[in-house]
Amino acid sequence: MLRGTNVVQMHSINKFTQQNLPACKPVLTPAWVILTFLLIGTIFIPIGLVSLHASRSVVEIVDRYDIDCVPEQFKSNKLGYIKDSSYPKNCSRTLKVILTFLLIGTIFIPIGLVSLHASRSVVEIVDRYDIDCVPEQFKSNKLGYIKDSSYPKNCSRTLKVNRYMKAPIYIYYQLDNYYQNHRRYVKSRSDQQLLHGLGSNKTSLCKPEQSNNGLPVVPCGLVAWSLFNDTYKFIRGKSELNVNRKNIAWKSDRDHKFGKHVYPFNFQNGTLIGGGKLNSSVPLSDQEDLIVWMRTAALPSFRKLYGRIEENLHADDVIVVNLMNNYNTYSFGGKKKLVLSTSSWLGGKNDFPGFAYIFVGSYCIVIAIVFMLLHVKKSR
Repeated sequence: MLRGTNVVQMHSINKFTQQNLPACKPVLTPAWVILTFLLIGTIFIPIGLVSLHASRSVVEIVDRYDIDCVPEQFKSNKLGYIKDSSYPKNCSRTLKVILTFLLIGTIFIPIGLVSLHASRSVVEIVDRYDIDCVPEQFKSNKLGYIKDSSYPKNCSRTLKVNRYMKAPIYIYYQLDNYYQNHRRYVKSRSDQQLLHGLGSNKTSLCKPEQSNNGLPVVPCGLVAWSLFNDTYKFIRGKSELNVNRKNIAWKSDRDHKFGKHVYPFNFQNGTLIGGGKLNSSVPLSDQEDLIVWMRTAALPSFRKLYGRIEENLHADDVIVVNLMNNYNTYSFGGKKKLVLSTSSWLGGKNDFPGFAYIFVGSYCIVIAIVFMLLHVKKSR
């Protein structure tokens, strides 16, 4: 009998009863906890922002009418009013649509007027020079003129200041019919090479300006190869106006996209020369004309900053511009313009935002008036 008891006890002692089965026992270390919370945060925050944006995009008009639609004589006996089938239950409500349109109109029109005034306060001088700077004997062969390196490209232009221009006066070059947004052109660059120089091998997209004579090109690609290279000098009276070409590029581009120890190498040394050349002894982070050019434009007509004149120009001043007409826009029917412009607190001259605000505001007010007249005429 005792032996049977021992057998039963032996069978009852097993891994299940003794809690010795394999089990998952996660160890909550600080690294795992931090990583888990970060993962949850990075997933939940975008979902929340998208959900909130979707919710905020819904337009609602909420109007409680059960109180105001009760006639005055039934205000103290609303139950009697609703039960009295002989009394009409029709009610007219003016919703907040009219008020909304009026509010938009009264806000947008002043904003538009202020924007338009700021834009109109900007003084601009725009001069297209690519046609007039071609000598008479090359008028019928402009492409031959720009490709003939033996022929001088200097040109003189005279600009008259019509209104007082307060410093700083920004100098832009404007190119029209120039598609910097072409997919093949935009991709023909190496951002890694611009930042790290010859140490970067990610230059496959730079073709056909990836290498020359078996050596890599820095900076590579069609964007850098087509660098704008017209130059301008400004003379007022007998003195030359100083043009400040520092800090014309974005600080973020200078500090984080172009290397401070990356120098041009084997650039514009091929048989086909594109645009301007670069000083091989100056790092890319200091060659701001290149940095400005490398920020490609979204539209076929664009302006890029060339420099600043830090002297006031007075009305009736005559400015002589001595320029070098080097850049080839004749092969694709492009246009080149020189722009002198002041700025306002809203930036450069741009009438579109002002007109857009005035148009939308006026439209809303007209719609509000129409709705109001319809409501008065056909009130239920």
